[in-house]
Amino acid sequence: MPSSRTPVVFIPGLWIHSMSWAPWTEFFRDAGYDPIAPGWPGQAATVEETRRHPKALAGHSFGAIVAHYEQLIDGLEAQPVIIGHSFGGAVAEKLLGLNRAAAAVAVDAAQIKGVRPVPLAMLRSAFPGLKNPANSKRAVSLTREQFRYGFGNAVSAPESDALHQRWSIPGPAKPLFEASVMNFSPNSPLKVDTRNDDRGPLLLIMGGKDHTVPPAISRATFKQYRHSKAVTELKEFSDRGHSLTVDHGWREVAEFSLKWLQEKGY
Repeated sequence: MPSSRTPVVFIPGLWIHSMSWAPWTEFFRDAGYDPIAPGWPGQAATVEETRRHPKALAGHSFGAIVAHYEQLIDGLEAQPVIIGHSFGGAVAEKLLGLNRAAAAVAVDAAQIKGVRPVPLAMLRSAFPGLKNPANSKRAVSLTREQFRYGFGNAVSAPESDALHQRWSIPGPAKPLFEASVMNFSPNSPLKVDTRNDDRGPLLLIMGGKDHTVPPAISRATFKQYRHSKAVTELKEFSDRGHSLTVDHGWREVAEFSLKWLQEKGY
């Protein structure tokens, strides 16, 4: 018998295992939704197994990641709400622009084509992947120190280290290289239909202390949607960094996202 619950697809970002969404999926399930948190192509079921097999993640492009989630959406009983973080947020935007989602929440979403600011903090956060051109065909891991700068700068060092140990996994560097040249590539996979008037509502969430996706990126992304009549809103959590979906304050972000979706009728 078909479920009457609205499906929700949670999409992780680069370098974080999909199981990190577990508190969110439980929270949304308790609120009456039907949530799932599938990983990127090549990701194993556990953090440990994924770390043991980094080659399975290597070389996957942004387009391949989008296609992976499109295939998953095809198997659902209804059009889902999509909630994504970082590159997962950019995937959520792409899918919403393609009318593959009923609504979307993009948390600290990676830059899409047309977004031009290049803050130094973002370059430093992406450097572990971009420092070697050969990494475009590899999966790259973050050290504890690199994770602290890119993700955990707004929480204590012990919490950042604990999050790194619990959730950090190798990630394909190819999307980083694609993002680095997207504004010079007419057919970039990171091109999103930001002018779509018929899509569902979009909530962009940004952390005011984020190094990986600094506020300038989120504000410029929001500006890209100015020509669309569809609902687009921007929410800032001023004291939060890139770890805001997985650190001790995750529930505040989840509660805001849930309330916003309910207000929009989802």
